[in-house]
Amino acid sequence: MFEHFFGWFGMPSIGLPAVFLSAFISATLVPVGSEPILFGYITVNPHLYWIAILIATIGNTCGGMFDWWLGLLAHSKLKSLKGPQNGRVKAWLEQHGPKVLLLSWLPGLGDPLCLAAGWLRLAWAPCLIYMFFGKLLRYLTMTWLLTLVPDSVWHQLGHWLHLI
Repeated sequence: MFEHFFGWFGMPSIGLPAVFLSAFISATLVPVGSEPILFGYITVNPHLYWIAILIATIGNTCGGMFDWWLGLLAHSKLKSLKGPQNGRVKAWLEQHGPKVLLLSWLPGLGDPLCLAAGWLRLAWAPCLIYMFFGKLLRYLTMTWLLTLVPDSVWHQLGHWLHLI
């Protein structure tokens, strides 16, 4: 699916633009993971490990800030909506502020947190900073964990999926 998508944009199926775009898309409400593309790129280009991690982090942070902006826009344009309905969650978000966005990398929770931060009109600069470091820790942790898997497992998986 990604090969066709990136081919449509004239992008390589595995490259830094693909790493950025997949990270951006995975940070929005579209349920797509960016780790396979990042890990594949790092496997093929281990000398670009830190650059790939940085590009993925920037892409994912930009996607999270897009969610933040959508929340802000929704608050401004759709005044009839009440926003987050759970009073405890709203109070927790308001109490802890942008620091909560250290958790923006969590699957299923991170995207709504970014939207809620925008809805609550939390300051964008601290949101950006906390989001960046949360997502950086995510990519460092996930990539490190994936490197612990032996190559034989990846080869067997490739044969099983008819990729090799």
